[in-house]
Amino acid sequence: MSTPAKPTATVVGGGLAGLSAACALADSGFRVTLLERRPYLGGRASSYEHPGTNETVDNCQHVLLGCCTNLIDFYRRSKVEDQIRWYDELTFIEPGGRQSKIWGSGWPEPFHNAPSFLMAHSLSLRDKLGIARVMARLMPGLPDETNESFLAWLRRHGQTERAIERFWKVVLVSALNEDLDRMSIHYAAQVFRESFLKSWEAGRMGVPSVPLSELYGVAADYIRERGGEVKLRAAVETFRTAGDRVCVRSGGEEIISDYAILAVPFDVLAKMLPPEPPSEILLGALSKFEHSPITGIHFWFDRQVTDLEHAVLLDRTIQWMFHKSRLLAPRETGNRKPETGSYLELVVSSSKELVEKSKQEILDLALRELAEFFPAVKDAKVLKQTVIKEVHATYSAKPRSDDYRPPQRTEWRRVFLAGDWTATGWPATMEGAVRSGYRAAEELARAAGAPEKYLVPDLPAHGFMRWFKD
Repeated sequence: MSTPAKPTATVVGGGLAGLSAACALADSGFRVTLLERRPYLGGRASSYEHPGTNETVDNCQHVLLGCCTNLIDFYRRSKVEDQIRWYDELTFIEPGGRQSKIWGSGWPEPFHNAPSFLMAHSLSLRDKLGIARVMARLMPGLPDETNESFLAWLRRHGQTERAIERFWKVVLVSALNEDLDRMSIHYAAQVFRESFLKSWEAGRMGVPSVPLSELYGVAADYIRERGGEVKLRAAVETFRTAGDRVCVRSGGEEIISDYAILAVPFDVLAKMLPPEPPSEILLGALSKFEHSPITGIHFWFDRQVTDLEHAVLLDRTIQWMFHKSRLLAPRETGNRKPETGSYLELVVSSSKELVEKSKQEILDLALRELAEFFPAVKDAKVLKQTVIKEVHATYSAKPRSDDYRPPQRTEWRRVFLAGDWTATGWPATMEGAVRSGYRAAEELARAAGAPEKYLVPDLPAHGFMRWFKD
């Protein structure tokens, strides 16, 4: 008796959305073909050897929080969870060097951060009382989405300018990659409720200890070990459906499978849609999306300029410092002497004002500002430096953007969508990308008559937050 052939699925896109979908399907017995146009996996969360420095750099620093349950599940699935370093403390630094630290205490949620928050130097008592009032409003649930921006909502709820600049802005611009005056109330509130209020574990910060493409590249072996195929440098031009098959055109050839998941950015998808009536509906939604940029600024110094592994930088253009030479796992050095310098990456989210600036203008600005936080920079020699602009980093989480975010299921019954810009219930984050991949895989498996559950639950609320239903 012959063994039934495995159902086949083509996944277009090797970012987190495509990788999570492909790994989940491969686990469930589908024969998966993953197509990625770049020579490496990871998409916008990737790394490569930078030609100007001959150093391996991430295209942008990515972090996760404890509330990212599906991303953490994906790490466990691909067995790379031990390559994430977890931190329970955040350091906020003012120009001049004064530090404030926020950490979790033994107090019940949502008051676990209260002791350190009350001691923070960067905010006045009036600032803190105003922030506490807004946090109390978020405890029962999320505000209704309207056309109002989160900045307008904060001002309407009595937030001081310093509280906005030194608390709400520094957290949310980094989390959502958008300015407060263009930001959805729903997703801004969700960030704080999920990560700050519901549990201590949810707010822990995780940072990869290896380059991003190394972290996500293992997914290729995972897929191959389960009978799948991964093709790099395989750009997809378009697709079509033919009865019970989906035909994906890549490099002049057609790859035919039972199902397909298109896990590509919204602007890339718009270019590959076939000229069929359903395309007009989807094209209308895609035309409403906008990009928001992120800029990474990299410096290699001849000496140690700080003992901190990461920090939030207040009141300046640069927003985060990541001490990469301390964060990355130690490498085999052979007979070489241990590294004595510092490799720092500075991150500017929603970096619209930097897009038109030259590389040298950005480097000069960043170095000048960095010395305001870490005086040792003034005496250090810059050995190498570079700037990486991700102009199309994320979609813009504007008010009412959920009105046009498409679901995973499409008008083509064997074609599904994935990507952090689709309707995931989360903003443009690594967690949102993995959720979209798992959702798309669930829809595909259901269409194939083999329903599977890949999404994992959110972290449960702890302490007094258990009184409130989500």
